[in-house]
Amino acid sequence: MKRTLPTISPFWIIAFAVVAGFLLSLRTLITLLTESWWFSTVGFEQIFWTRISWQIVIWLGTFAAYGILLGANYLMALRLTRDRSYTLIENTNLRPYAKHLPRYTVLIAIVVLSFVAANNGRSAWEIILKYLNPTAFAIQDPIFGLDLSFYIFQLPFYEGLQRGILGLLLWSSLIALAVYGLKGEIRPERGWKYFLTGEAKTHLCLLLAAIAVTIAVGFWLARYEILYSSSGTVFGAGYTDVHARLQSYWLMAGVTLGVAALFIISLGRSGFSLPSFGIAMYGVALLVVNVGYPWFQQQFIVAPNELEKERPYIEHNIQFTRTAYGLEQIQSEAFPADQPLSSEALARNQSTLDNIRLWDYRPLLSTYKQLQEIRLYYRFKDVDIDRYTLNGDYRQVMLAPRELAYEQVPQQAKTWVNQRLKYTHGFGLVMSPVNQVTPDGLPELFFQNVPPQTTTDLTLDQSRLYYGEETNSYIFTGTSTDEFDYPQGESNALTRYDGLGGVPMGSLWRRLVYALRTGSFKILISNYFGPESKIHYYRQVMERVRHVAPFLQLDNDPYIAVIDGRLQWIVDAYTISDRYPYSEPLFRSNNLDAILTENSSNIGRIAQQRANYVRDAVKVVVDAYDGTMRFFAIDPNDPVLATYAEIFPELFEPEEAAPAAIKAHFRYPLDFFKIQAQMYQTYHMANPEVFYNREDVWQFPSQVYEGDVVLVEPYYVIMRLPEAEVNEFMLIVPFTPVDKDNMVAWFAARSDGDAYGKQLLYEFPKQELVYGPSQIEARIDQNPEISQQLTLWSQEGSRVIRGDLLVIPIEQSLLYVEPVYLRAEQGELPELKRVIMAYGDQTVMANDLAGALTSLFGEIDTIAPDQAVPDQAVDTAPVLDSQTTQLIQQALEVYQQGQAALQEQNWQLYGETQQQLESILQQLNQTTSNILPAETPTTEN
Repeated sequence: MKRTLPTISPFWIIAFAVVAGFLLSLRTLITLLTESWWFSTVGFEQIFWTRISWQIVIWLGTFAAYGILLGANYLMALRLTRDRSYTLIENTNLRPYAKHLPRYTVLIAIVVLSFVAANNGRSAWEIILKYLNPTAFAIQDPIFGLDLSFYIFQLPFYEGLQRGILGLLLWSSLIALAVYGLKGEIRPERGWKYFLTGEAKTHLCLLLAAIAVTIAVGFWLARYEILYSSSGTVFGAGYTDVHARLQSYWLMAGVTLGVAALFIISLGRSGFSLPSFGIAMYGVALLVVNVGYPWFQQQFIVAPNELEKERPYIEHNIQFTRTAYGLEQIQSEAFPADQPLSSEALARNQSTLDNIRLWDYRPLLSTYKQLQEIRLYYRFKDVDIDRYTLNGDYRQVMLAPRELAYEQVPQQAKTWVNQRLKYTHGFGLVMSPVNQVTPDGLPELFFQNVPPQTTTDLTLDQSRLYYGEETNSYIFTGTSTDEFDYPQGESNALTRYDGLGGVPMGSLWRRLVYALRTGSFKILISNYFGPESKIHYYRQVMERVRHVAPFLQLDNDPYIAVIDGRLQWIVDAYTISDRYPYSEPLFRSNNLDAILTENSSNIGRIAQQRANYVRDAVKVVVDAYDGTMRFFAIDPNDPVLATYAEIFPELFEPEEAAPAAIKAHFRYPLDFFKIQAQMYQTYHMANPEVFYNREDVWQFPSQVYEGDVVLVEPYYVIMRLPEAEVNEFMLIVPFTPVDKDNMVAWFAARSDGDAYGKQLLYEFPKQELVYGPSQIEARIDQNPEISQQLTLWSQEGSRVIRGDLLVIPIEQSLLYVEPVYLRAEQGELPELKRVIMAYGDQTVMANDLAGALTSLFGEIDTIAPDQAVPDQAVDTAPVLDSQTTQLIQQALEVYQQGQAALQEQNWQLYGETQQQLESILQQLNQTTSNILPAETPTTEN
C-alpha cells in the first residue's frame, strides 16, 4: 500500500509557530520590560535603550542577513536542480517523505543557524559602538604608523565582520552541497575534476571564490596581529615578525586571491582542474611561506644575534607597556635609608606615628564580629580602611558596615513575609582608629552599637543599609506592614522606608509582571501591597554598578564611607583593553601566580581577559540607603573612557562635579596599584640590554602570617613623604630582588587632593643592605626573649597571630612595626597584646607602640600615647626602697631552698617553699606597682 505524507494545514503550522515563539520570548519580554522600569528608576534609561536598541538592530540585521543569504543559496540550488528529485532519499525508507522532508529540514536549519548567529552577533554592540565613536590616542605604532585607536576601536570590528562573512559563506556552501548531493548532482564516479558540472558548478565556484577572497582579507588583517605576537623575546612584533611573517601574510593574501581568480576562470572551462591546482598551491604556500620561512628566519638569522636583532623591538615593548599601565608617570628618587632617627625627627613626624596601623584587618574582622554584630542576623563582611578628620585630627580608621544576613535568621522565622517585607536592611557601622587599644587589648571604638553611638564629631544621620555587599535578594518596601529596624530591649524598633530607591509596583499590572519575573505569585495575592509599594533588586553594590556599566572592570573591594551624615559606597572602576600594541599582557607578567594566590580574584579576572591596558578611570558612589549611583570620570586623558563617554553621554560626570566631601574619600585603588606594582617589577628596567638579561627583576617581599609564609600586601598609611611638608594618605608596598630578601625599593601612590594618582618610587642604594620584611621576621625569631615569650603564649592554650609587618618610611629612615595578637584556641576574639618594632640593628617588643618607640629612641615628650597601658623606657632605672630590696633577697633565698629540696626529692619542703615564695612575690608586687612597668620591653642589640 502506498504511504503518503499527511497534509497539515498551513494555518496550524503558523499558529503553532506563533504560540511557541510567544512562550519562548515571554520571559525575555518580561525581563526587558522590568529592566526598562529599573533603569528608568535609577536615572540611566538612556544607557539601557542605547544598549538594547543596538542589540535589537544587530540581532535583526544578523538574522536577516543569514536568513536571506542562506535562503537565497538554498533556492538557487533548488532552481538549478529543479528537474531532479532527491535521489539519495528515494532509495531509502524515507522515500514517502522525499518531497517534503528535505525542504522542512533545510528551512529549520536555516532558521536555527540564523537564530544562533543573531544571538552571537548581538554581543558585538560594544565593538560596533566603539568603532563608530573612536577617540585618538595621539600615539602611533612603530611598524605601520597608525594611531593606536585603530587597533583598539576599529580593528576588532573589521576582524569580527570578516569572521562573520566567512561563516555565512561556509554555511551557504554546505547547504548548496547538501542539496546537490541529495539530488544526485554530485557524481563521484566522474572523478575529482568533473564531479560537478553545469550551473551547479558555477554556483559552487562563485561561493568558493567569495570564501577565498574573504580569507585573503583575513590575511591582510592578520598583518596587524603581529603587534600582539607572543613568539618572540618580548610581547609584540619582533624581528622575525617584521621581516618574515609580515611578508608571508602579504604573499598568502596574494596566493589566496589567485585561488579566487582560478575559481572564476574555471567558470568558462570544464572540470575543477584549475581550482584544484590553486588549492594545492595554496597548501604548499601555507606550509612554506607561513611556517617554514619564519622558522628559518628565527633559527638562523635571529637566534645567533638575538640581542642585536631584537633590541629595537624590546625598546618598543618597554615603552608601550609602561604607557599602557601608566608606569611612565612614576617618579623615581633615591632613598639612602641612612639618616639616623632621633626623638626630634620622630616629633616632626608625630602624625605618621599616630597613624601606624596596629590592627590587621583579618583579626580585627573577627573582633568586630564578636563585639559588634549584636544579633545573629547581622554580619560584617570585611573591614575597610579610610581617613577622616575627627575632632580636629587627621586620622586613619578602620570601619565595617553592619549588613543584614537573612540566611542566619532562625529557621522557624524564615517566612516569605520576613524575608521580603520585614528583614530588609542592615544598620549602622563600627569604626575604630588603626592604633588605639583598650587595656584589654581590644580596639577603641569610635562608632559602635545599634543605634550607632560615637565619641567623635562625625555625625551619621541615616544609618540604614538597603544596598551593600551582602544584599543579594530582592525585597519590598512601602507595604502595609512595618519593617524591622533594629533590636531594642525586649521589643524591636520598626520603620518605613522613605528613600528614593526601588521600582514602583503599586499597580496590578506591575505586580503581575514581577510575579512572572520572580516566579512568586504571592506578589499577586498578598494584601500587604498598596499604591506606594516598591520592589528593590540589584541591591548588591558590585552587581548594581556592573548592571549599568558592564564595560567597566570593578575593583574587588568596594569600601564604605560616612559622607554628609549618610553611608556611601565607593567603587573603583577601570577601563581595560587587550588590544594595546606591544604592551605585555598581565597574565604573562613575572610571578603572577603568587599575587593571584595571595590577593584578590579581580586581578585574576583582568588577567583572564588578557588585558594589556588598564586605567584607574572612574569612581562610582552608591548611596547605601536609596541605591542612587553617580559615575565620576577621574581620568580625562583616557581615550577608552572618552569613547564610552561619547557612547553614553549621560552616564559620566566630570571629576569637578564631585562634592568635596566625596572627593575627600577617594583613595588610590588597591587592585590597580597591585597591577602596576606587578608590572613595574620587570618594567622599571628601561635599558634594553638589562631588560633582556633580566638582571634586576623585583618581586613582592614575603612575611609570616599565622605560621604561613605569605606575600606582603600593599597597605594604606598616613605619612609625610621625604621633602614634603604635610602628611598624606597613601598606598605603599616594598620590593625585594627576585630570590633575595633584602629590600631594593618602596613604591607609593598618593590619594589626597591634587596629588591624587601621583606615584613615587624610592630606590635604596644597591651597594648597601636594607633589611626586607622576611629578614626582620628572621631577626624576631632569633631574638631569645621575644621568641620565648611567643612560644610560651602558644603553649598556654592561646594562638599567637603576628600581624602584617609594616615598613614605615620616616624622613630618610625606615621603621619596621609588627603587631602581635593573642586568640584563645577555642575562641574568635583576638586581642592586641604586644608591638614588635625594629630599627637599625635593634628589635624590641613592648606592650604598646609608645613603649616600643621609647625603648628604641628614649622619651619623646611631644608624643601622647593613645594606649591605655602606660609607656615605659627600657633603660629606666627606678630607685628601690629598703623594704623592696629585703623582699627580693628573701625571695631569692626561698627559691634557692626550693631548688635544693627539689634536687633531694623532698616534696614536702618543696611545697612549703613554693607557698612562701608566692607570699613574698605578692608583697613584692604591691610595693613595686608604682615604680615598675607591667612588663619590661626586651631589646636586641
